[in-house]
Amino acid sequence: MSTPAMNPDRILNLGLSFWNARTLLSAVEIGVFTGLARGGADLETIRARHNLHPRSARDFLDALVALGMLERRDGLYSNSPESDRFLDRAKPTYVGGLLEMCSRRLYGCWDHLTEALRTGQQQNVSKGSDDIFGALYADEGRLREFLSAMTGLSLGVGEAIAGKFPWGRYRTFVDVGAAQGAVPVCIARSHAHLTGVNFDLPVVGPVFSEYVASFGLSDRLAFQGGDFFKDPLPHADVVIMGHILHDWDLPTKKMLIAKAYAALPAGGSLLVFESLIDDDRRHNVFGLLMSLNMLIETPGGFDYTGADCIGWMREAGFREARVEHLCGPDSMVVGLK
Repeated sequence: MSTPAMNPDRILNLGLSFWNARTLLSAVEIGVFTGLARGGADLETIRARHNLHPRSARDFLDALVALGMLERRDGLYSNSPESDRFLDRAKPTYVGGLLEMCSRRLYGCWDHLTEALRTGQQQNVSKGSDDIFGALYADEGRLREFLSAMTGLSLGVGEAIAGKFPWGRYRTFVDVGAAQGAVPVCIARSHAHLTGVNFDLPVVGPVFSEYVASFGLSDRLAFQGGDFFKDPLPHADVVIMGHILHDWDLPTKKMLIAKAYAALPAGGSLLVFESLIDDDRRHNVFGLLMSLNMLIETPGGFDYTGADCIGWMREAGFREARVEHLCGPDSMVVGLK
């Protein structure tokens, strides 16, 4: 039998995929999708609205059409259903905060991946410091950008957790490092009997309170400032750690799981969610690349498999643990005390 002909297309498309990413990130940064949420517009209207140079505007917009982010009919451009729902800054479903942060911060940091791979050292604004969040949160603009980005990363996950976890068995929860509060809001909106707490650094409090108030949930979702390196976690029926453990090295991961165990009553649950790497370490590309992002972003963080996390939970004393897929690349590990 003859060997199927090979060509380099897949390799080249992968190597040039930053073209696609940069085009989308610029569109989010410019505000193209928010502008078109008001209604379709022609080339000249969009060009003038966003101060685009005439040389590039048409190619830029048509590239977004080809990428499936915009639609074009009879000379008018409009949002695709997905971009209209998730990339309009005026909607509560906006996930573009994550993309805005990628555009302004991560995109440039990833240019230093080779250096990170050779040195094992982070390459972001916190380079050389163990206090990654202290450096990040020192500037209010970066603080708000990061917290909004975490909403973009967690919104779909929060809706999945609200639907898949057996909340009817519990009354209270604490979300450790809930940032702006996307996950607590999703849970509280779906389960009126629950009350929750965001345990996070004090500087996060005002941003969390604003976000929660916008959903009318201030009476059920509260903020408690603290530092999980120094303070015990608040007691609750369920402790949530979402996109938290991957920020830290293995001893810190185990320390945080032990603190969660101490904060729970018998029968309580620890719910950890991440872009878990599949146990065979072959398929969840996003999870593996997220682990490289932790190399870029943190002194010792890394992502991990569901089996890894189950092992750490059992070591801490949890009598049962299981993995359940949530949405996209994210899954949760649930430990029962």
